Amino acid sequence: MVDADYTKPSGFDAYWDAVLAELDATPAEPEIEVIPLRETDFATLHGVQITSIGPYRLFGYLSVPKGDGPHPAIYWPPKYASVLEIIPQGTANAVRSEFVTFSLAGRGQRNSDKPFAAMFPGLLTEGIDSPDSYIFRGIVADAIRGLEYLNSLDSVDKTRTVVIGNDVAMQALAIRPGATHLVCTPTLFFDALGLAQKTQGYPLQEYNDYLSTYPSDKDSVANTLFHFDLRAFANRIGVTTLINAGPAGSILAPDALRPVSEAVRGDVTVYASQHSSYKDGFYMERWIADKVGLEAPILPEHWQ
Repeated sequence: MVDADYTKPSGFDAYWDAVLAELDATPAEPEIEVIPLRETDFATLHGVQITSIGPYRLFGYLSVPKGDGPHPAIYWPPKYASVLEIIPQGTANAVRSEFVTFSLAGRGQRNSDKPFAAMFPGLLTEGIDSPDSYIFRGIVADAIRGLEYLNSLDSVDKTRTVVIGNDVAMQALAIRPGATHLVCTPTLFFDALGLAQKTQGYPLQEYNDYLSTYPSDKDSVANTLFHFDLRAFANRIGVTTLINAGPAGSILAPDALRPVSEAVRGDVTVYASQHSSYKDGFYMERWIADKVGLEAPILPEHWQ
């Protein structure tokens, strides 16, 4: 589906090529340490530090199942929240018995908040008046660096690696492929200014707040966001993909996201939220289990 309202910026490829070049010139310098307090009968947890562009030191949680590998893997790149969790709240801890899991705090998030501590709300518009100063230039690079680290591990089955996240997950995988499956919940960067005009809900309201304070920056903000719009990334995705859309009739409903879902080159499933954490979560876990070859989805105990 062609979106007549969006044109990929002429400098898009050069912009992201420059990010990759900077990342490639920045040694990751990983450090890893066991966290005994979070060890279980079936998995060992590690704290991991790696370096992204800047240079900027990042922190993540790596859980590795006990027993012979390699194991399928799940990677949660930086999300739009201040707190870093070992696995997302509501996810069954037993997922750590089957998967290598890696969750990474991007710059500004807790545990990766030195020297920069992000504000929520506020992070979405940090440095937004220029593509070169926009904070998400670094956060997307952070997400790529995390996936590179995960793929460097012998414990990971490179034929079964799932990336789960918001727009940053798709952006990172589009810029530097390195996984076999993607679960993306568009939240931040699909037609950002257009959708922000249709809602007062956060995080998109941050765009409105910024432009109400700095109205003369509208053109420069739009230029920045053109470089992050999912419509420019989708045709670079060639892996099996689940897109978690909003409910029917919402601003991020499946029909609204067709410019993204129809551009993805891999096998695509679009799921419309049912306004139920159980129904939505169960669908995603069943999709993942089916795609990586598990006999059954790994569900929280209170869902069973």
